Amino acid sequence: MKKQTKGLIFLVIFGGSLMFWATASSMPTIFPPGGDAAMTVTGTPADNFPDDQRPQFCGGDGDPGLTPYVTEYAVPTECTQPLAIEVAPDGTVWFAQSNTGRIAGFDPESERFTEYENPSWPPSGRSMVWGLDYLPDGSLWYTDEAHDLVWKFHIDGGRYEALTFPPSADSLPQRLEAHGSRVIVNDFTGGKVAFFDPVLARADAMGAPPSQGDGPPPPSVLRAPLDGGFTGDVAVDGDGYLWFTNWVFQNQVVLVRFDQAAHAAHAAEAGAAPPSPSAAELPTEGYLETYQMPAVATTPNGLAAAPDGSLWVMDTSSSYFFRFDPDAEEFTQYVTSDPPNSAFGNASGLIKLPVTRPYWADVDGEGRVVFNEQTANRIAVFDPEEQSLVEYVIPSKNPAWGDCGGLADCGLAQVFGFAIHGEKVWFTEWVENRIGVLDTSVPPPFEVVVDPAAVSVGKGETATVTVTASAAGGPASGSLVTSDTTQFSELAVEADAYRLAASPGDPAVVEVSITPRLSALAADHKVLLGVATGDATVSRYVTVTVLP
Repeated sequence: MKKQTKGLIFLVIFGGSLMFWATASSMPTIFPPGGDAAMTVTGTPADNFPDDQRPQFCGGDGDPGLTPYVTEYAVPTECTQPLAIEVAPDGTVWFAQSNTGRIAGFDPESERFTEYENPSWPPSGRSMVWGLDYLPDGSLWYTDEAHDLVWKFHIDGGRYEALTFPPSADSLPQRLEAHGSRVIVNDFTGGKVAFFDPVLARADAMGAPPSQGDGPPPPSVLRAPLDGGFTGDVAVDGDGYLWFTNWVFQNQVVLVRFDQAAHAAHAAEAGAAPPSPSAAELPTEGYLETYQMPAVATTPNGLAAAPDGSLWVMDTSSSYFFRFDPDAEEFTQYVTSDPPNSAFGNASGLIKLPVTRPYWADVDGEGRVVFNEQTANRIAVFDPEEQSLVEYVIPSKNPAWGDCGGLADCGLAQVFGFAIHGEKVWFTEWVENRIGVLDTSVPPPFEVVVDPAAVSVGKGETATVTVTASAAGGPASGSLVTSDTTQFSELAVEADAYRLAASPGDPAVVEVSITPRLSALAADHKVLLGVATGDATVSRYVTVTVLP
């Protein structure tokens, strides 16, 4: 398998684009065809794709989009495929271009881009750069799955360095997080987590011989517990524990905790020397704990640690995300609203159960969980305290990534990377050659309240919940949305109205009945109730306890 295709295969299988559209015969292939495909030379990165693939991978037709919440900006160079993104402390936005190997900066004040040529990047090279983080020394570190490298970009001077990722036959360096004195990278297909020391890690670009001494010590490696499994996103909690997901597809799925502090203390007591090339693997016995995830979680990619000690896990094969309480060792399952028709189109009529595919996650300064919904073309903000969810629609849409047929305003921008800076969330649009910003300080169109917030009800019986939607600004209208965490529609959720209109001082009030079917599992379930407009969906969760 060519290394340049592995990151795309990850997108297909676990990002879900082709899986999501599996029944849509109009879905184009994700891989550029070889052979005699027509190629018009433009002198731009678009030349990495044949003519008939450029609309799908380069996109960006028309003006950048604008909503009350989201502003988009077009990258000046055609077809750069922006992916991982980060914001420096001074507010400058930085992102990696997967079709050029370059780092680019964006100044929000002047709205100007600066793209830094990477002289060591191979001609026509492409790599899915999933991970990027800023270090206090003014550098950016990012992953390169196509060449098994971790790059360091010096913002002052625009200089690139590359460090070799611990090799294996199936390695795919993916996400990257800087924490303390370490840079941590998960190997998605190689079954490990690697630790780099930013102070000691010095190497010349593209694997050239080290520029001084005998070169840097190799990264330390932590083996994932499941043989042959995938190793997902990493997060470090407030107590210094390292967490990551590990799963064998359609088999076993676990959340893993590694006790970094205990391991380091033991190594210090033993007088352990820094790892050598022949002994770079960290011991796991006594330092590793695994927690079995709920059976409905099959591809947990995104992971974030919250200030209260909880972990948030995104399941990329469904519309579910999960909270894990390490003290109680319990998972709580949540669900998003359904994807809007503008995301999937369904021109063929064959898509019966569209899902949103929550992807990566982070926690903002207010403790809210931010995540991207890949196949809903949205960025979501969940407030655990309020049990509220706001899902913001991305205005750009690429019809080549949906079952759009001749439908206008349909498709996906493939929003994979995002970074939080204050009340703003900056993001990239991989197939639209744009970046954008979501301003969460702008009030959403409605304020939604549900009463009561929790109900207990027997099978075949009915509980009633009142949804009150108040207009946040001027008059607003929308549609009632409902969703729940049961797998087989085990809760019947019905309302006395599905179109809502409200104005200041005159809220819309809807009565919603919730009836567990006789097949419903006697347990706690989350029901999402809210209002959707063309730009955002505002919802709250009701905890429904189904009695035996």
